[in-house]
This record gives sequence, C-alpha cells and structure tokens, in this order.
Amino acid sequence: MIKRTSLLLAISALALVGCETPTTQRYAISADTNQTIKSLGTSGIGIGTFSAPANFSANCRALGPMQVADGLTHTQYIQKAFEDELKIAGAYAAKDSKVLLTGKVEKLEFSSMRALTGGSWSIDLALNSSNGKSLKISEYYEFNSGFSAPEACRNTAEAYSRAVQNLIGKTVRDPSFADLVR
Repeated sequence: MIKRTSLLLAISALALVGCETPTTQRYAISADTNQTIKSLGTSGIGIGTFSAPANFSANCRALGPMQVADGLTHTQYIQKAFEDELKIAGAYAAKDSKVLLTGKVEKLEFSSMRALTGGSWSIDLALNSSNGKSLKISEYYEFNSGFSAPEACRNTAEAYSRAVQNLIGKTVRDPSFADLVR
C-alpha cells in the first residue's frame, strides 16, 4: 500500500511539473541599440528570413520545451527582434528596401544548470546583406538559473530575451555592421 501511495504521489508531482511551460516574453527594445542604429544615419533596411541551426533543442530539464511569446520559434524571435529594433530607430523598410539582411543562426544552445545554479545562452549568428557584405557575431550570456527545474527553466526562458538583446547590440556596434546596411 505504501508503494502504491508513493507511486501515485510521484506521478501526481510529475504531472504538475509537466504543466508548466517556461515562455520567453516579447522582445524589449534597447535604448543603446536604438541610438546606435540612428547614429548610422541610414534607412531602407529590410529583414529577410533567418534560418535555424541544425541542432537546437528547446527542452529544459524534465519540464519539456521552452516556448517563445506569440508562437515564434527561437530563430524567428531573433529575426523579429532585429526588425523591431530597426523599426523603432526609423531604419526599417517593409518593402522596396535598399539592402536586405538575412541571417543564419549557426549555434543556439543553453544550459539551465551550469555549475548547478547558473545558466547560459550561446548564440552564433551570420548576417548577410544583399550588398554582398557579411558579418558573424557571437553572444555568450550567463545568468542565475536556480536549483529547481521550474525555477531554472523559467529563468532560462526569461534570460533568452536579454541574450538576444545583447546579440543585437553587439551586432549594430560592430564597425562592420555599417557596411552591411549601406
């Protein structure tokens, strides 16, 4: 009887844990990135498709896959974040763009248990411009994840937006970015 009760408690606990879906919130514009884009003094930048890495698993511990707000994939989130930053800076062109940026997310990895309670995101992005120029950028972002799976995965999902924000900021501050958009 004790084994049966223990088994039922374990199954119930797993069912409750499995119901939580860690979700990355919508992207938030960075004031510094906005100012950097404006300082380039350019407009008419279009954003094309970004392709996903060959290997990426959004599964976080035993909770299952993390999700992104608005039903986007993690790669679409990066693509839309670039678009949003350019829109707010007044540099975006939905059609008839002077240049079109496309991207390939070459690496997208996370850890929710680096050194037990730490976490990290690693993102490698290759940007290509319709003008023939290209740029590769990497972002490694560390954060405190937590010990329990629900907390660690929730914090990992939340940290993704900050990692993407850092990636975009690093991209637009790179001296080669101006060559991509002119």
